Amino acid sequence: MKAFDAQTTLELEAAAFRRLVEHLRSRTDVQNIDLMNLAGFCRNCLSNWMAEAATAKGLELSKDEAREIVYGMPYREWQAKYQKEATAEQQAAFEKSHPHGH
Repeated sequence: MKAFDAQTTLELEAAAFRRLVEHLRSRTDVQNIDLMNLAGFCRNCLSNWMAEAATAKGLELSKDEAREIVYGMPYREWQAKYQKEATAEQQAAFEKSHPHGH
């Protein structure tokens, strides 16, 4: 594995994160429940991780603020525009893979 200095590593990780967020913003057809069922995380998880990282550094970043960063708009707006009702099949898959909820 190639080793980079700490700053370069940080910049590469940040670029990959920005690309992931950009990709998720562009794929509004992919529902969070599908992400959870296939990958075990979704946009909300990503925003929660961001808020937790801020808290660990002594910074204030609310769940809503973090979601707006990930979604590129307020969460309620994204829900209204793009979120669909989960199908019975999607919900069953979610319950099977996440018996204790999200």
